[in-house]
Amino acid sequence: MTEVKIYYGDNLTTEQRSATMRAVKRRDTAPERALRAALRRQGITGYRIDVSDVPGRPDVAFKGRCLAVFVDGAYWHGRSDRLRPGRSSYWDAKIQRNVERDQKYNVALREHGWRVLRLWDDEVMRDPDAAARRVAKCLFARPMAEFFAGMGLVGLALERSGFEVVYANDIDPMKRALYAANRDVSKFVHGDVRLVHGDDVPDVELATASFPCIDLSLAGYRNGLNGVHSGTFWEFIRILGEMEQRRPRVVLIENVAGFVSSAGGDDLVTAIAALNSLGYTCDVLQIDARRWVPQSRLRTLIVAFKGKLKESASWVPNEVRTEAVCRFAIQHSELNLQAGSLPALPQASCGLSSVVEQFSADDPHWWSEDRVKRFRQSLSPHQAERLSRLSAGDRITWRTAYRRTRGGRAVWEIREDDVAGCLRTARGGSSKQALVEAGCGEVRARWLTPREYAALMGAPDLNLSVVSENQALSALGDAVCVPQIEWLGANYLTPLLDGELTEPAREYVTAAY
Repeated sequence: MTEVKIYYGDNLTTEQRSATMRAVKRRDTAPERALRAALRRQGITGYRIDVSDVPGRPDVAFKGRCLAVFVDGAYWHGRSDRLRPGRSSYWDAKIQRNVERDQKYNVALREHGWRVLRLWDDEVMRDPDAAARRVAKCLFARPMAEFFAGMGLVGLALERSGFEVVYANDIDPMKRALYAANRDVSKFVHGDVRLVHGDDVPDVELATASFPCIDLSLAGYRNGLNGVHSGTFWEFIRILGEMEQRRPRVVLIENVAGFVSSAGGDDLVTAIAALNSLGYTCDVLQIDARRWVPQSRLRTLIVAFKGKLKESASWVPNEVRTEAVCRFAIQHSELNLQAGSLPALPQASCGLSSVVEQFSADDPHWWSEDRVKRFRQSLSPHQAERLSRLSAGDRITWRTAYRRTRGGRAVWEIREDDVAGCLRTARGGSSKQALVEAGCGEVRARWLTPREYAALMGAPDLNLSVVSENQALSALGDAVCVPQIEWLGANYLTPLLDGELTEPAREYVTAAY
């Protein structure tokens, strides 16, 4: 593996800087050569390299399939975990220009109908064959439709599992702006889902729906699927019905943990019954995003598929199905439900320190002394003791804090563990989480930044500059955890579509005889 250098200071002369930049190869770098060798090993050909007549000069371009692949240096192209801002105005500005140029080329390519895959140099060098498989998935992707698409994180996650978004829909103009800044907006239909008809949706193998949670959430209105917002679920069901024989073979529905208990479970019953009536068998899962990122974010996931599973697991609580889910399935034997056998979830290996942006003690992001004092005064004795222990520590630690109403007054509560609470839609600041930095006798506090929100959703490199800070927080609070959905795509959705998990269709069995 090649050494990847990190710049820690600007002690170079102008001549030395120029020499440094001349030494950076524009083409045929070691990671590029490693990727091309892996592509050849996997029998993937038909590409050109360093293509000058395509925006951005892709390192690898499949012109016939309109796929542009870039192998980006993690430092030079501004990956968040490699940045050390404030060390040099020259290098900070140069890297920022590189990031802005990448984003400009992404937009230009998408406007010309190209798909863009950017790989980091160190990930290619660690496992060139895995990088080549990601290229293959983009080349031979399965078409999918993304309803209630938001800023497009479901599609972003599933593209890594071999899918391609050919249709996306959402009504929110702010989220469309974020989608356009990060995804191929040419497939995005901006408008009310009530105006979408089955004939508007192209042929797809997968349809996803992350419909509004506000009527299902414990923090929301609790009107369930009869509510104005969460009731748009029924528009998705209508569209599937109108697609008739073109219905996708697999459907993924994502929402809050409260979906299982909403209306005493009746909402989930009616939702699954509706999917059953369209010919789908359903599995219900509840998985916490903290298996991938330092955020406690339990989500209900309905995987609906045509046919029957070859092997069905028992409804016994485990890491992918909570006790509430299993109790629901056992109590509703009248529904067409099956539990798929899934591999073990990964074990989280990072805490808040992996996502915290570093600011100097006098940075304006930090709250004033008076505000921190009021923050501390709102803490209960138990919470105050927790903060005192953190402050007395001999190293800096981070915790998130959430504002709640207790006994009719607003108070702050600090999480005990090294994990953020579930990110929520930030409207007016009441749902925003704060970050507490404590240790060595000091206590500081500030709001979590949009960049930290993005990292907690497993997408640290999103372009959020096209909207305000609060808008970015709101969109991310509404979104999905990218690696969580990516894992589901690779371990459940793709095997379902490949026929690895389901019994052969009856008509094919008959034909064989």
